[in-house]
Amino acid sequence: MSLSTHPTALITGASRGLGLALAEALAERGWNLILDARGTQALLAVEQRLAKSTHVVAIPGDITQADHRAQLVRAAQNVGALDALINNASMLGPSPQPELLDYPMQVLEKVFHTNLFAPLALLQSLRPALKPGARILNITSDAGVEAYPGWGGYGSSKAALEHLSAILAAENPTWRVYWIDPGDMRTQMQQEAFPGEDISDRPLPEESIPGLLALLLQDIPSGRYQARALHHEVNG
Repeated sequence: MSLSTHPTALITGASRGLGLALAEALAERGWNLILDARGTQALLAVEQRLAKSTHVVAIPGDITQADHRAQLVRAAQNVGALDALINNASMLGPSPQPELLDYPMQVLEKVFHTNLFAPLALLQSLRPALKPGARILNITSDAGVEAYPGWGGYGSSKAALEHLSAILAAENPTWRVYWIDPGDMRTQMQQEAFPGEDISDRPLPEESIPGLLALLLQDIPSGRYQARALHHEVNG
């Protein structure tokens, strides 16, 4: 398989949940993949499985660390150029989630570092490796626009990511910058947000993937989108 003839995406947080579901969908379509996650064994298992379909480079590590981001940049340079960056890696914070007046400030700093600072730092480092029409997908949440009690730490970090994304879009019109809410999903993070509760009624991450694919494959203006609503609009 020639790498130059296939698009390439870098996906953070790709060992489970939404990131894994998107990696699987892009592998089926022949995309080259650079995958990141903190869990080494889980990520390497994903690499081994998806490598049967496409070219995959898995780099375990913490996206908040500069040396790990440098590894991702080198991988992108080795492939040639990136068609898409999907900033999916996130940190929920304490479980159960505390109210803001009880929120440990050191933990809040880590949440913002993971959910806000790291995506921008990665994008700054990757800028020379991004194609002019590259797609930047920043995965956000309805907690970034709705005031849910107990979601102040995670929600405020995602609200900041949303506004950062909007400014990035205004400053970089040659890219397509999307801040996208995937909706509630049956994931490990969702379970951690609601410890002890039954979340089996939540949709699987795969139900949000068609909306993300629409952003990656179609000519849709930069902006904020809800993944499942977008898929309905595109196909309705």
